[in-house]
Amino acid sequence: MQMTSNMAAEPGDGTPGKMGPLPFDTTKAHQARMYDYLLGGKDNYAVDREAADAVLKVWPDMPFTPRANRAFLGRAVRYLAGEAGIRQFLDVGAGIPTAGNVHEVAQAIAPQSRVVYADYDPIVLAHARTLLNSHESGATKYLQADLRDTGTILTEAAEVLDFTKPVAVTLVAILHVIPDADDPHAIVATLLDAVPSGSYLAVSHMGSDLIPAQTQQEMSSIGARVSQQQYWNRSREQVARFFAGTELVAPGLVRVEDWRPEPDSTSGSHASALWGAVGRKR
Repeated sequence: MQMTSNMAAEPGDGTPGKMGPLPFDTTKAHQARMYDYLLGGKDNYAVDREAADAVLKVWPDMPFTPRANRAFLGRAVRYLAGEAGIRQFLDVGAGIPTAGNVHEVAQAIAPQSRVVYADYDPIVLAHARTLLNSHESGATKYLQADLRDTGTILTEAAEVLDFTKPVAVTLVAILHVIPDADDPHAIVATLLDAVPSGSYLAVSHMGSDLIPAQTQQEMSSIGARVSQQQYWNRSREQVARFFAGTELVAPGLVRVEDWRPEPDSTSGSHASALWGAVGRKR
């Protein structure tokens, strides 16, 4: 298998017994580990589970959102690697590896697919080995970088990706941690400017118009327990602006569970809090 990496530290499995002092704070909950817990993963701690359970008390339907988001990513990548014929992927905000990582989904369809992952979180770095298990016909790379450091991401991704050919940029559940002060719309525009016509953008984003105001207020009080990130939920109209210069793939901008659902899938009475869409650059 081909492995390409740009890691600042040897990745491990995140357990103190195997890698000594952890490179991240385990005294406060962290969104990535809470997300892992809600997906049924094992890369989380008691503090993460306690914070997630506190959110569940004010928003019992919340666990459906990360599961629906992960399923959306899988369907989007299958569409991109299959029907759209994309062979290059730039996944920013990769998160803790779990089942159905981008390269696994894409290379199951097209083994020659090349995937670059980027994330600034040392928690993800500690598990990055999983993201480097590329099919021998393709390639993967992991780089530790913040989405706001767009220049670094594009420069280092170019070691694996050919930006003269179409690239799928996936920004799944990442843009809502970028405040308005950092101009997330300009960040996305910069990424799209770097890829040619025929490239794609896939986005999922927490919707301010999908979460009751009372629930949002109660959840904000839990924020003090969580380290690093805050959320900037945005309206459907604000999320739609990320797709400027693209043509949305049917069914357009919808809740993630409603984007090309599997024929036998059903959400029942559940509804996610995420808008999602895929757009093709003109």
